[in-house]
Amino acid sequence: MKKVLIVAAMALTLAGCETARQDRVAGGALIGGGAGALIGGLASNSVGGAVAGGVIGAAAGAIIADATRPGRCYYYTRSGKKRYVSCR
Repeated sequence: MKKVLIVAAMALTLAGCETARQDRVAGGALIGGGAGALIGGLASNSVGGAVAGGVIGAAAGAIIADATRPGRCYYYTRSGKKRYVSCR
């Protein structure tokens, strides 16, 4: 029990050292992983399916959360290149 409390305290300490982008990606990974594990477990009726669904869901959730973060706008230059700027 003592080890679990120490590990939990260490994890909470390190969780405060994130930027807003990392926090958003971590949240997306947690939500995607939980949903993927639930769907994978129900669809396959096995632990392996739940693990695979959780891994795939976490990866997809992190990617989607990073791609949809606010504050990043883009425009196309005359040459057709995409340029990113901060939104106002």
